[in-house]
Amino acid sequence: MRRRPGRALLTVLAVTLAASLLTALLTISTTAETRVLDQLSSGGPLAGIKVAAAEPDPGQVDQDDAQPGAPKNLDDDARQRIADLPDVREVIPIVSTRMFVITPARNKDGRRIGPFQEDVVGVDLDRINQLPVTLTAGRMPVAGSTSEVAVTQGYLERLGLARLDAPQVLGTQLAMASGQVVTDSNRNQNRVRGRWTKVTIVGVVAQEASNGQFLASTETVQQARDWAGAGIDSSRALDLPTSPYTGLFVVARGIDNVSKVRAQITAIGYSTAAPENLLASVRRYLRVVEIVLSAVGLIALVVAALGISNAMLAAVRERRREIGVLKAIGARDRDVYRVFLVEAATLGFLGGVFGTILGWCIAAMVGRVVNGYLAAQRLVGVQLTLPWLVVVGGILGSTTLALVAGTLPAVRAARLPAREAVSGT
Repeated sequence: MRRRPGRALLTVLAVTLAASLLTALLTISTTAETRVLDQLSSGGPLAGIKVAAAEPDPGQVDQDDAQPGAPKNLDDDARQRIADLPDVREVIPIVSTRMFVITPARNKDGRRIGPFQEDVVGVDLDRINQLPVTLTAGRMPVAGSTSEVAVTQGYLERLGLARLDAPQVLGTQLAMASGQVVTDSNRNQNRVRGRWTKVTIVGVVAQEASNGQFLASTETVQQARDWAGAGIDSSRALDLPTSPYTGLFVVARGIDNVSKVRAQITAIGYSTAAPENLLASVRRYLRVVEIVLSAVGLIALVVAALGISNAMLAAVRERRREIGVLKAIGARDRDVYRVFLVEAATLGFLGGVFGTILGWCIAAMVGRVVNGYLAAQRLVGVQLTLPWLVVVGGILGSTTLALVAGTLPAVRAARLPAREAVSGT
């Protein structure tokens, strides 16, 4: 039986578009879900715990404390004790110090901003993807660099800038100094002097590692703390932190171990904080996104099924004479029925194959865009995978869809009386 190639092409195109949309959506959603669940199961910012020095109850004396009521220091010993816990994957130290800052920027009224003091947070930039830090503009400072910093939304607000104005501060040079208390031999009194360095703002971030409007490398902050601590009683005079680390970011071995690790760290004597409620919400919203994407793909399949059925019905009307001739030469109803079903299955199979390939290409392009964004944030990219279940489901599903959609037209063709079909009425 001959058929107009235009209608066959339209049928294949309808199935192709539906299969490609469903394949792309399922591939993207599966990859995204796998990425997030891997983060939750193996650790990372989503399964991280912030640790700070805890104030013990008054009157208690800890063996590590020099006096009653003193906070437990976060030092290398504390870091090692926490790292030795069985369910801890990684412990990342965080240091911060207060520095004097001079900026050439002006506020929204055009007035110069005078020198101010602000905390500078130092982190290991080689492990930034493990910390609760998100790049919103520019790039991250180079690991180990002492001449680059990133700023937070707090710094933008100091200048009277909105979040969308973040690119305006990129490339700005700041003068930063740590204070040191020294003795003035001429006046026989103490004074504060600073060691000034120039740094360049290379990025804008949202960070929850510690309080502070500036994010820099650990080396930058450690140099400033060493300089300040070398003065005469600088820690007390300048209110400098006495603990080697401002905080620790502990990565648990999966979200299921966060509560257990928190309890163990608290038992050691440190305060902890973790977004456990947020993690539970992430899991729920992942399911919602998956359901929505699947629903969109199913709607596309329904539309494709209607298109196939309409095209097949049109084919029956156009080929009435051919059907009549087949019956006149001895073809039975089931023979005509099979011809139309085989034709529908063939078109559905071809559409499923082309649609799966096209859907993979679409998902790959989306993956490249996502990886480009993650690379700009110096985060680990996603590895796009095409599950075999999606491939087989796309092809077999399209074939089944075409068979179901072609059933009614095939039945109508099979039941068409031979005399009526030949006459074309």
